[in-house]
Amino acid sequence: MMISAPLHTYHADGSVPTTPNTVWVFGSNLAGRHGKGAAKVALQRFGARYGEGAGLVGCSYGIPTKDANLNVLPLVSVRAGVEQFLVHALAHPETMYFVTRVGCGLAGFKDATIAPLFRAAPANCDLPKNWRPWFAQAVSSAPSAPSAQPPAARDPWTLD
Repeated sequence: MMISAPLHTYHADGSVPTTPNTVWVFGSNLAGRHGKGAAKVALQRFGARYGEGAGLVGCSYGIPTKDANLNVLPLVSVRAGVEQFLVHALAHPETMYFVTRVGCGLAGFKDATIAPLFRAAPANCDLPKNWRPWFAQAVSSAPSAPSAQPPAARDPWTLD
């Protein structure tokens, strides 16, 4: 069975939303230590709070990619966090979600691993341009391997 993927908007890696009240979706750790990468941006600009590493806080939504000791979580755990986020985003169609390359920076996951987890993202999710190859084609009801691998990108959230 073939279905069309929802139409999404896409943003450049390293950009921030320009629309007020857009929720910043980022990879987090269960300790809620937002010291680097997109998590630091969430803390500085979108209302994330230290000690809160998952879910909606302010205008940010943390998807855990590392545990409380900052070790990378298994993919099955990251997938569960993505699924929880997708349920949340679907329940709030009036809100726009600016999804960063969750897990593809400090946690070290590849775009080819993470992007397909967001295939069911509703149209109110603004996705990274790097992930467009996984959304630009018709999506079958069964998961499949991506047809193209975008080039590796540096971590744009390093504020050094």
